[in-house]
Amino acid sequence: MKRRAFVALIGSAAAAWPLAAHAQQPERMRRVGVLIAFPEHHPMAQAYVTAFVQALARFGWVEGKNIRIDYHFAAGDPTLFKTYATELVSLAPDAILASTAPALVALRGQTRTIPVVFVVVPDPVGQGFVQSLARPGGNITGFSSYDAAIVGKWLQLLREAAPGVTRVAVIFNPDTAFAPSLDREIEVARSLGVTVTLAPVHDDAAIEAAIAAQAREPGGGLIIMPDSFNVTHLDVIHAAAARHRVPLIGWEVPRTGGLMSYWYDSVDLHA
Repeated sequence: MKRRAFVALIGSAAAAWPLAAHAQQPERMRRVGVLIAFPEHHPMAQAYVTAFVQALARFGWVEGKNIRIDYHFAAGDPTLFKTYATELVSLAPDAILASTAPALVALRGQTRTIPVVFVVVPDPVGQGFVQSLARPGGNITGFSSYDAAIVGKWLQLLREAAPGVTRVAVIFNPDTAFAPSLDREIEVARSLGVTVTLAPVHDDAAIEAAIAAQAREPGGGLIIMPDSFNVTHLDVIHAAAARHRVPLIGWEVPRTGGLMSYWYDSVDLHA
């Protein structure tokens, strides 16, 4: 039987059931867990939640009516990712949304049976989250966000916007960021006359030091990697870059006051 005909048949049968039968068999409340990398009141976190709720509503899933959503916001804290993943799995939800790779890593460590859908996760095959893009396998599936090649594109755009850039530091937190091999991108940089260095950071002081180092000599520039730590510290990054007059590029930095980006809309991925 074709799917459309099957759905129509079920709908007709349901419409013919007596009202008493409907009263005796209320619709089961479904439960969904959500693990988001950012603080609860961060604009990005709120945008993700709004997009997710609106998307569910379009398919007839209304929070409080036929679905319950349990939100946890890890605020870029590796410890909270693990804690909240454990809490969500203990609730035995029907499915879990994992927003960003750290959220997915934490959830994968807690369940191999509850369906987990990920978004904003780079190179899921390379990181071992799924077997392949065509056939993920296991209980995990979702939407890949980017791979290392985008860093080469950022380098090109940064050079076009600021031709004087000859040295670029890539800022990321190794505890929360996907740090791909940049061998190919470094070759791209060399062809553009640019030297690339990695600048791992863990706090505001390290951010300030990394950006100040780029400003000590002419030609400094910055690439801000997609990273929940970087998102929650963008005000510090932008302030330091402006103070030291160092041009930067990254993912969605214009949303939070930056100048330029080359990226997809991560809010749309949550819809």
